[in-house]
Amino acid sequence: MTAELKKLFQSLDLKQFAPVYLIDGEEPYYIDMITDYFEQKILTPAERDFNLMVLYGKDCEWSDVVNACRRFPMFAEKQVVILKDAAALRGLNELAAYVAKPSPTTIFVIEHRFKKADGKTKLVKMAKEKGFHFTSDKIKDEHMPAWIIELGKQMNFSMGVREAETLASSLGNDLQKVVNEIEKVRINVPDEKELTAALIHKYIGISRDYNVFEFPEALANGDRDKVYRMLTYFLANPKSAPMALITVACYNHFNRLYVANFMRGKTDKDAAAAMGMSPYFVKNIMAAAQQWPMHRAERALLLLAKYNTKGVGYNTSAGDKELLKELVAQLLD
Repeated sequence: MTAELKKLFQSLDLKQFAPVYLIDGEEPYYIDMITDYFEQKILTPAERDFNLMVLYGKDCEWSDVVNACRRFPMFAEKQVVILKDAAALRGLNELAAYVAKPSPTTIFVIEHRFKKADGKTKLVKMAKEKGFHFTSDKIKDEHMPAWIIELGKQMNFSMGVREAETLASSLGNDLQKVVNEIEKVRINVPDEKELTAALIHKYIGISRDYNVFEFPEALANGDRDKVYRMLTYFLANPKSAPMALITVACYNHFNRLYVANFMRGKTDKDAAAAMGMSPYFVKNIMAAAQQWPMHRAERALLLLAKYNTKGVGYNTSAGDKELLKELVAQLLD
């Protein structure tokens, strides 16, 4: 959770309400968290019966929204009006006149999900001036392991970097999906303190042993036993690790080893930014780069680029299995 979001919830807990809240962005997880708070925690259950109104952009007119916001609360100091799916409301920018002069007894929430609202419009400018604007951005892939570790702490799970990386590489940056999967483990083992690889494999079904994102590291470390074990699995289960996915994963890893050669002596933060990854993993990459000087890493990248084009049928008639075996043999050479 960002500092801005923590500040928002702190102010709401203290009942320091703004008249207007504009919540937009591509990441629905935080949008849902915020709108759920306004639906469930601002008013008491008795007050909600008369003073909570939820409207949907595709089902109403902008004038309906204004009329709802202008009415007075009943048996309460405040009413809450939530406009969901605001992007679907015809004449959305007509709400700017109300936002410029909002009712002091209404808390108006504009939920604009899946994309940012146009910051050049008067509505957005007025929302920023008169109330609170929060954009829920997608978390970048390289920041997901750190986010997962922090989520684990909130669920009373300690977690190693490896476990977080395994979850991130398999579940992606769909925050709600990640939350659901870790909650599933917590429900099954309510007293466990550590989220181990064994628990992840048992309850989420993700195995580090055959994770395509573990494969490049095994190659870089020259761990032939592990590489051949994983390669055998990938060849027998091609859908689990398509050739294109393996080459991309390997290219990203070896490119970081290549960049690491330029980042010796730099701070972890600077190195992480240059390599497009979380600072959690910088030390491991910098250590691995000792075995991959620039010329060796460059050779690996050229090989991967070559086999990436072969993988789409350019200048070869070989299938993915044959290409993958050739690529691995040359990377281990």
